[in-house]
Amino acid sequence: MPLFGAPAVGAAQEDGDIDLGSGAVYQYYHTPWVEVRESLGAVATAGYDAIQVPPAQRSKRTWADPKPRGYQPIDHLDFDSAFGTETEYRAMVEQAHEHGLVVIADAVVNHMAEGVDFEKFPHFGWGDFRHRGPIRDDTDEWELQHRDLEGLPDLRQESEHVRGILEAYVQKYAEMGVDGIRWDAVKHIPAWFFREHANPWAAERGLFTVGEVLHGAVATCEEYLETDMTVMDYPLYFTMHEKVFHRDGDFRALEGAGLVDRHSGRTVTFVSNHDSPPPEYEKLAHAFILTYEGYPRVYSGRFDPADETIARLLSIRRNLAAGRARTLQVDRDTFVFEREGNLLVGLNRAGEQRSVRVETSWNATRLGERSETGEDITTDADGVAELSLPPTEWVCYAPLSES
Repeated sequence: MPLFGAPAVGAAQEDGDIDLGSGAVYQYYHTPWVEVRESLGAVATAGYDAIQVPPAQRSKRTWADPKPRGYQPIDHLDFDSAFGTETEYRAMVEQAHEHGLVVIADAVVNHMAEGVDFEKFPHFGWGDFRHRGPIRDDTDEWELQHRDLEGLPDLRQESEHVRGILEAYVQKYAEMGVDGIRWDAVKHIPAWFFREHANPWAAERGLFTVGEVLHGAVATCEEYLETDMTVMDYPLYFTMHEKVFHRDGDFRALEGAGLVDRHSGRTVTFVSNHDSPPPEYEKLAHAFILTYEGYPRVYSGRFDPADETIARLLSIRRNLAAGRARTLQVDRDTFVFEREGNLLVGLNRAGEQRSVRVETSWNATRLGERSETGEDITTDADGVAELSLPPTEWVCYAPLSES
């Protein structure tokens, strides 16, 4: 079943080429469409099944300006931007589909560009914005949703005219052939807008949706999950970054953290992105998300498409990481889980080797180590296995008879 809950989410899936969720998303950032297109073969070969690309609309910032580009819209309906032309964007999408990749488009629906005279926006005027000033208290939900984010003029989603332009924006993306939309700055927009308008617009056009709810509270993320979108697992990200994957971390903080253990089929997990830096033990964190439940995303700013470590983990994920995750062992330094009789994963956060004994689903079975970080092992008659976990590394085991 596709991750995003629909029987088909675009051209690539309709042909049966993609089981969205068996691989991972490769997220591009500040990459021209032509360069994205040239790298797609490597992305597909590595084992990804989707790409996420920056916003396509014409925006204020160019290559001469500081980042981020694409997130300060001038004209939502003009797809000639700093990243390339509309024709190049469409060619990129078509090439992605030829490689069996789903395309997730980034959409900015909260605000427009800062410091621009309102009459310079082709589709919006003074009355289409809230004019309540900057956010002063980022813990106040009303302020987050009704004031300007970092000086960016806040659109009035309650305006029928504003919604009309934003729906046309979604329609233009659909015409480009994309398969899904990633909503930007979701926590700054009332949930009713997504429940009653934005997500239905996408669904009517066969597009799935995923929201950037940049918030550490599970309850806040679930509020937007209930509008019928998938969400980025920021609660898990903050837990991994602040409490787990560094020299003073503790694996016990992973237990029940984030959304993934509650809503695994509608959760996108990640270790870093253009807004959020990785933890100290970056690759160990990727070993976790790429073998655990949820749908992982890898950031192009940190890893080349053909990175060997990530590609090996993606192969393990696509071929073995199916079913629910069951924790077998967790303490400060080690975390071992099993994916319903398919895969056994052991993670070691410590700077020294650790040995642990766990009760697995396989009795008297030879298990092959698939990540090239350990040795093959054999479980005893009761299914108990002794794992030797290398320092700040991981091991991934599966029965050799099923290889």
